[in-house]
Amino acid sequence: MLVLVLVSAMLLGLPQPAHAHAHLTSTDPAEGAVLQTAPERILFTFDEAVRAVPGGVQVYGPQGEPVQAQPTVTGAELEVELPARLGDGTTVVTWRVVSEDGHPISGALTFSVGAPTPVNTPAAAEPSSIPEVPWTLTLARVLGYLGLLLAAGLVAFAALFLPADPGADRPRRRIAALARAAGAAAAVAWLAALPITAVYLLGGGPSLLSQGATWSSLPLTEYAVTGAVVGGLALAVTLLSTGSAARRRHVAAAAAAALAAMAPALVGHTRAASPELPVVGADALHLLAGSVWLGGLAGLALTLPALAGRGTTAAEVLARFSTAAAGVLAALVATGTLLVWRILGSWTALVDTGYGRLVLAKIAVVLAALAIAAWNRWSLLPRLRRAASRTGPQAHSRPVVRATAIEGAFLAVALLITGFLVDTSPEADPRPASASAEADPDTHETTLGDIKVRASLNPLTRGSNTITLRLTTAAGEPTEGVAPPVVRLSSGGTSLGAVPLTQVSAGLYTAQVMLPVAGTWRMQVSLRVSQFANPVGELDFVVRG
Repeated sequence: MLVLVLVSAMLLGLPQPAHAHAHLTSTDPAEGAVLQTAPERILFTFDEAVRAVPGGVQVYGPQGEPVQAQPTVTGAELEVELPARLGDGTTVVTWRVVSEDGHPISGALTFSVGAPTPVNTPAAAEPSSIPEVPWTLTLARVLGYLGLLLAAGLVAFAALFLPADPGADRPRRRIAALARAAGAAAAVAWLAALPITAVYLLGGGPSLLSQGATWSSLPLTEYAVTGAVVGGLALAVTLLSTGSAARRRHVAAAAAAALAAMAPALVGHTRAASPELPVVGADALHLLAGSVWLGGLAGLALTLPALAGRGTTAAEVLARFSTAAAGVLAALVATGTLLVWRILGSWTALVDTGYGRLVLAKIAVVLAALAIAAWNRWSLLPRLRRAASRTGPQAHSRPVVRATAIEGAFLAVALLITGFLVDTSPEADPRPASASAEADPDTHETTLGDIKVRASLNPLTRGSNTITLRLTTAAGEPTEGVAPPVVRLSSGGTSLGAVPLTQVSAGLYTAQVMLPVAGTWRMQVSLRVSQFANPVGELDFVVRG
C-alpha cells in the first residue's frame, strides 16, 4: 500500500508529458530572409535545453566555401558567431544538436545578404534532418536491458528468497552461473553502446572514434550510468558466487543489483520530462520491480526441481516469492496504468490510436501472466505444501515449474510489446499517409485523416521556390486541422528542417524556401487532425539544377 500511494502521488502530480525531442521554434535571421547588412551572429531557439556536439554547426558562403564560425549553446539557445565580414549572396548554415532525451536533431537555415544567389553547398557536408537510430544501437539496448534485468533479478532472488542453509547451495550455484552470464552480456552490450551512441550523436562513421572530441560529446551521465550498471552487476555476482555466505553479504549483493537495475533511469526520455525528480524516481521503481519479477521467475524455474525433495523448502521459497511478487506486480501495474493515462490523456485513445491498441495487447498479456501467478499462489502452492510431508514431492513440483515457465514466456511477450511501444508515438500514425502523384510534377496530394492536402512546389529549380499548401474536405471545401500544418524538406543528406508557413486564408498556406541542391526533395507534411491523431504524409518533388 505504501508503494502504491507513493507511486500515485508522484505520477498524478506530473504535468502533461514532454515532447520526445526538442523542436526549433525560431531563428534570427528568419529562414529565407534578405538582409541589407551581414549579421554578426545567428541565433537558434528551441523549446527545451539542447547540447552541442563537435562539428555540429557548418556555415557555407555564396560560393559554397566553408566559413569559420564559433557556435555556443546556452540552455535552449544555439548562438553562432560569424566573421566580421560575410560576403554578399546566400549563406547556408547547417546545425546539429542533442535533445535532453539524448536524441540528435538537425536542420539548415538559409538567408541572403544584399540579394539571393544560387547555392553551391556541398551535399556531403549536410547532416540528416531526422537521424534514424542505428540497428546496432537498438540491438545493444535490447540485449543490455534484458541482461541487466535478468542478472539483477537473479541476484535479488538468491539473496532474498533462497534459504541460507547448505541444502540450497546447489540451486544458488546455478543461479550464480546464470547471473554471471547475463551480467557479462549486459556489460558487453552497455559498453558497446557508448561508441555507437557517440557516432550516432555526431552523425558520422566509425572513423570518428579515433578523435577525442567524439568521446567528449557524450554527457557524463552516459558514462556514469554505464559504470553503475557494469560495476553494480560485477559486485553483485561476485558477492553471490560464494555459496551460503553471511546474511550481510546477501544484503550487499541485493543492494548492488538494485543500484545497477535503477541506474538507467538517469538517462533517456525521463530527463526531458518535468518535474524531473519524480519521473526519474518512478522510472527507477519500474525498472527495479521488473527485474525482481523477471529474475524471480527464472530463479524459480532453476531451483524448484532441486529443492522439491527437501521437505517444505520448495514450498517456502515459492511462498516467499509469491508474497513479494504481489507487491511487485502491483507496483508494475500501478505505474504502467498511471503512465499510460498521462500519455494518452483519454481512455478512448486506447482504441483510437495504434499506441493504445498496443497497450491493450500488453494489458491482455500481463493479465494472462497474473492469472497464472494467481493459480501458482492459490492452487499449486497449497498442493506443493501438502506433498512436502509425503513421498514424491518432485511430481507435485513439476506443474509449478511448468506454470512458472509459461508465466515467464508471457512476460517475454510483454517485454517485446514494450519494445514496440517505445518507438510508437501515442499521437501520430507511425505509417506515412498514402500519397498520390499527379500529372503536374510540381503538385502532389495526400490525405491526412479526413483532410485532403494539396501541396505545390515551384518552379522546381535550385534556388528560391514557393510552397503552396491547400487543406480541403472530401467535398472540396477549405478546412483546418486542430493545429497549423508542419512542413519539412530534405534531400539525401541535405535538410532544411521545418519550413515557416504563412496562412493566407482558411486552409491555404504559403512559404518561400531556398533549395541549395538539385535532385529529389522529400516534403513531409504533418497535420494534427484531432487531439490524439497527427498523421504524416510524404511527397517527393524532382528539382532541376
